[in-house]
Amino acid sequence: MNLSKRMGAEFFGTLWLVLGGCGAAVLAAKFPETGIGFAGVALAFGLTVLTGVYALGHISGGHFNPAVSLGLVVGGRFKASDLLPYWVAQVLGAVAGAGILYLIASGQAGFDLGGGFASNGYAEHSPGHYSLLACCISEVVMTFFFLVVILGATHGNAPKGFAGIAIGLCLTLIHLISIPVTNTSVNPARSTGPALFVGGWALSQLWLFWVAPLVGAALAGVVYRWLVPVSPEQG
Repeated sequence: MNLSKRMGAEFFGTLWLVLGGCGAAVLAAKFPETGIGFAGVALAFGLTVLTGVYALGHISGGHFNPAVSLGLVVGGRFKASDLLPYWVAQVLGAVAGAGILYLIASGQAGFDLGGGFASNGYAEHSPGHYSLLACCISEVVMTFFFLVVILGATHGNAPKGFAGIAIGLCLTLIHLISIPVTNTSVNPARSTGPALFVGGWALSQLWLFWVAPLVGAALAGVVYRWLVPVSPEQG
């Protein structure tokens, strides 16, 4: 598949992830009396990845996340020369998804970006007011295990056809654990989209949600490549 089509798939997949996951957080999590809460938001993020992987994964690999792309490069599953184009497509998709969500959310009277717009944060902007160190550890560790699951589920020796389910359930679990800590990033693009609309504190704290997921992903690539050599099927 040529690069432009793969970038298109990454754009739409990341758009869907932000619109679905962040949309659940912004539009439905605290809806009067019938809000879906943290568990519902966690499930929404997992479902966007699960459905996106099955819909678009055969085109681009279904990364939808700069940390995933980096982890796959380090793990020997993805060409380093394609990393920057994928990052561009993913960030643009996230911004587009956040833009669509803003158009929908701002149609309600009293809507205010001061509510956070599903942005990620630490310290006073952490949902549970967790420290910078705690948030950093959470993002590194959660991204590490996300990539371990991705690398394992997509390995040539893994059962065929089930990778999307494992990856989607893993992202759901990650959100169940860490929404109270950082609102859960593990995805720099997902963090960038909402932060651009909120501005201020969200942009000033955005660095953490690039650095920590990328570190966690790179560590996972190194560790998994040591544990399990790259199979011929994975190139």
